[in-house]
Amino acid sequence: MTFSATGPAETGTSPEAGSSQDRPVPGLRDFYENPAVPVASGEARTLRQARMLADALGPVGPGRPAATVLDVGCGDGSAGAIAARVLDGHRVVGIDWSQDALRRAAPRLSHVVRGELTGSGLPFASGSADAVLFSEVVEHLVDPDSALDELHRVLRPGGHLMLSTPNLAAWYNRALLLAGVQPVFSEVSLRRIHGRPGSEVVGHLRLYTARALREFVAASGFEVVKVAGAPFHGVPRPLRPLDRLACGLPSLSSILLVHARRV
Repeated sequence: MTFSATGPAETGTSPEAGSSQDRPVPGLRDFYENPAVPVASGEARTLRQARMLADALGPVGPGRPAATVLDVGCGDGSAGAIAARVLDGHRVVGIDWSQDALRRAAPRLSHVVRGELTGSGLPFASGSADAVLFSEVVEHLVDPDSALDELHRVLRPGGHLMLSTPNLAAWYNRALLLAGVQPVFSEVSLRRIHGRPGSEVVGHLRLYTARALREFVAASGFEVVKVAGAPFHGVPRPLRPLDRLACGLPSLSSILLVHARRV
């Protein structure tokens, strides 16, 4: 089985907002500031996630003002730009830690801001956001618990969290593990790929199954509303119908989509 990329970037995001409190991983900052590191997004995942949020927010109209949506870890802004079209009338703000990512995002998004999830935190008041897009960022973080704490802080009570991340238990990863092959999306080095399909290193530090992700989000002060699946554009073309079919059972899908609300 040959995959054209390692992660959903595929992932559409850089790990922006500070991957850890003290940057304990040597070279991680330089890695994510490298323009060669992929930050483009898979459109199928982006559209599914944006439509889920659009359904949750509803259209802008009389008595329903525009919502403030923070795209935390906006990467090059391609995912945020697609989401903004689906979220017509709502205000999408791109946030990233990487200066290079923000330079690329600026032409695509009307608002871009530099921010960190740890340390000084995001440059927004508590309870000021109606929704957060957190697209393929959590797998890059050394301290995901603190990251979700910060997202919880900036969201208003009842605010929406739309999180996406690669699925460790994707249908093909189950087969690869049975064959003794390193799963797709996982990485053992920041320098090169070892022991698994793919050719690009994108810096994944953590991977989740559907059950683990649901428990993790709930433990961070959110109520999980829905877990859905999305395809991965790096799947070989002959296998893409299978990948789309697997989306019907999120625990087998390539990408996990979680809609949660701040409690």
